[in-house]
Amino acid sequence: MAGHQAPGRILAQEGALMRLLLSSFGRALLSQLHIRMLLLTVLPFVFSVCIWAVGLWLALQPMIDWLQDYFVVHSMFGIAGSVLSWFGMGALKTVIVPMLAMWALLPLMILTALVFVGLFTIPAIARHIGSRHYPQLEMRRGGSWWGSLWTSLWCFAVFVVGWLVTLPVSLIPPLAFAVHPLLWGWLTYRVMAYDTLADYASADERRTVLRLHRWPLLVIGTIAGAMGAAPTLLWLGGALSVIFFPLLAAGAIWLYVLVFVFTGLWFQYYCLEALQRYRSGQPPDDPGGADLIRPAADVIDAGPR
Repeated sequence: MAGHQAPGRILAQEGALMRLLLSSFGRALLSQLHIRMLLLTVLPFVFSVCIWAVGLWLALQPMIDWLQDYFVVHSMFGIAGSVLSWFGMGALKTVIVPMLAMWALLPLMILTALVFVGLFTIPAIARHIGSRHYPQLEMRRGGSWWGSLWTSLWCFAVFVVGWLVTLPVSLIPPLAFAVHPLLWGWLTYRVMAYDTLADYASADERRTVLRLHRWPLLVIGTIAGAMGAAPTLLWLGGALSVIFFPLLAAGAIWLYVLVFVFTGLWFQYYCLEALQRYRSGQPPDDPGGADLIRPAADVIDAGPR
């Protein structure tokens, strides 16, 4: 009998988690489309663009010059030309240096957008969703601003290493679309999960909830990673991406901010629902204890209070 019950319980748990995953996605999507949530993207975007306008003005040309000298000294142009020709992209040899500079700067742009969204937008999202949809949920403040910053920095350091190691596959679109979303998924999962539960869960509660729901949260992060890979399409324009680099950089930053805000909403709805169930003693595989699908009118008013 037990041998037949165990698979049934596993299927029930997976079904309940999938329902929670989909319902939190729908609520996040409705909230993201509201004008007040779109306005929350303005401040991180403005700060990021201002910082990178100054940074590119001061550092982009010296970086390109250094890469140019490095390629000349180490005869890298011949190697790069052979590799690009093998993939049928020999015309990119003339712009390979500025393109490498742009791709090397891209993770730093991602970090800038992530930090400012974490500082300005995620707290507003957390306050709104918590006060409006989970007013009975006690705030136990198991996280901190410094903990969030440390989590963001060490996760980003791992992300950068992975990004640089897989940088050559960026020239092969199928592999780029597979590898980079996985990196994004891991980064967003680790960072967003901490920020989401920082105010409401104790340290022990946060670890337990993340352990019980690690696979759905990783799925959320990976889907967000796939969406986060979309701005990289702006950098696949060859010489045009070099010519219009400042405009493409601004556009990419805004898209990254949008992705981060939507991801924050999705994590917030999922994690607070999971935390509420955990405190009430409801197991993750019980689909009946919470109202998973909220009325649209209850979700659409997404402005922070």
